[in-house]
Amino acid sequence: MSDKNLLCKECGKEFVFTEGEQAFYKEKGFENEPVRCPKCRKARKQERRGMGR
Repeated sequence: MSDKNLLCKECGKEFVFTEGEQAFYKEKGFENEPVRCPKCRKARKQERRGMGR
């Protein structure tokens, strides 16, 4: 495995999906690569938490 450059579907910026992250995804059984960069993932997570209140 090697690092992969992916494009965020939210902001359109390129981000790196590292070997370590890929191993983590594989270990957890996730079949899809992330579609959002870490910044957009964090923002989306916070947004979802706020809606549950």
